[in-house]
Amino acid sequence: MFRRWSQPNGYRHVLAVGLPLVVSFGTTSLIHFTDRVFLANYSMNAIAAALPAGIASFLTICFFMGVVSYVNVFVAQYVGAGAFQRVGASLWQGIYFSLASALFLASLYLIAEPLFRFAGHHPQVMRLEVVYFRILTLGAGAVVLATNLSCFFSGRGLTRPVMLVNLAGATLNIPLDYVLINGVGFFPEMGIAGAAVATVSSQVLVMVLFALAVFTKSNDRRFAVRRSWSWDSELMRRMLRYGLPGGVQFFLDILVFTFFVFMIGRLGRTELAATNIVMAINTLSFLPMIGLSVAVSTLVGQAIGAGKPSGGVRATTSTLHIALIYMGLVALAFVLLPRELLSFFESSHASAASQARMVDLGVQLLRFVAVYSLFDAMALVYMGALKGAGDILFVMWTMALACLGMVITPMLLGVEVLGLGLYYIWGCVTFYVVVLGVVFRWRYGRGLWQKMRVIEAAPRPE
Repeated sequence: MFRRWSQPNGYRHVLAVGLPLVVSFGTTSLIHFTDRVFLANYSMNAIAAALPAGIASFLTICFFMGVVSYVNVFVAQYVGAGAFQRVGASLWQGIYFSLASALFLASLYLIAEPLFRFAGHHPQVMRLEVVYFRILTLGAGAVVLATNLSCFFSGRGLTRPVMLVNLAGATLNIPLDYVLINGVGFFPEMGIAGAAVATVSSQVLVMVLFALAVFTKSNDRRFAVRRSWSWDSELMRRMLRYGLPGGVQFFLDILVFTFFVFMIGRLGRTELAATNIVMAINTLSFLPMIGLSVAVSTLVGQAIGAGKPSGGVRATTSTLHIALIYMGLVALAFVLLPRELLSFFESSHASAASQARMVDLGVQLLRFVAVYSLFDAMALVYMGALKGAGDILFVMWTMALACLGMVITPMLLGVEVLGLGLYYIWGCVTFYVVVLGVVFRWRYGRGLWQKMRVIEAAPRPE
């Protein structure tokens, strides 16, 4: 392990690429976390509405994010192969896809009310869900485009610019949350609408900063980021061939937790609020792991592009060690310090009895999170490695079967037919994560990914 520290694709290399991405995804966690902290102190209905509406909005975005985030793999493999001029062409195909997706996402404003009426939540909660969802959806295109532009840096292993841009977005979001939710100074009191406006404003800032950082003269000279703006049918077809399964996989992953939250919403506001808070805490551990997953995808992609899959093996093993240590410490915190973590969400608007019940539920739910945390780390690392090589169809079909067979069908039968409750729903999600970790480990161990690639067989190196 000491030798691995300084080797190529060892711990130091993985951390150099991965830590800025961990911070970047951590800022996304921070944005959602602060949204929920401020809303929990604003009203019980607002905190109950924020998670279903927020996760439903993210569900509509995640397919398109999953597609354009696969630009990261194309950039990584082109850089590994030395074909730098193809980087700009890959980026522009992602831009065209992002612009089309922005128009579609904005149109979802029209379905907000029937969607949340169908969910069957409390009328006061439903009204707030509609408001939150509509505002987030109007700004969703900025998220997709920013994801695409960030691949220019992350695919090359230059993740510090990604971190700095996302930190700037979080820096804007937190004070905007406070003043717009509560109405401070000359700002109006907007409640949950203020939280949504703050989030969209920070996302637009991130998109603009990425655009300014990417489209420079120096980047155009080396990577053709301005000159390669034309439509490339062959490259777009190849990108969609791999990106669409990536989008479906990401969509299914978020669908699981969206369905999970909506089913819990049928049990009652206290159960929903407790789940919302626990999921907000969980994002502090989960989203940074996505950063490591993107990092290992980049390193594996570069190794495959360079024709050296053994470097991808070393990167995956190094990343797994780091992820398991981090998630192990997080799991211990969830078990040993649950009430301290839940204390951040104490609300002055809830009765003492309601607050006490919500905390008691939160303590139990954090134990479920602790159980699946290590398997979650395994699933994300091995999935990142498989995606970096191009083994995305296996990942997609695994997610599809697990989503239907271990979450949606059992939850519908258990809750709607058998009348089972909160702990049964959380048990289904825990089992789902454990199985994904085991299956992706098995697929990675077979080694088929080492013979795959997503770029053309012999791109011209510069």
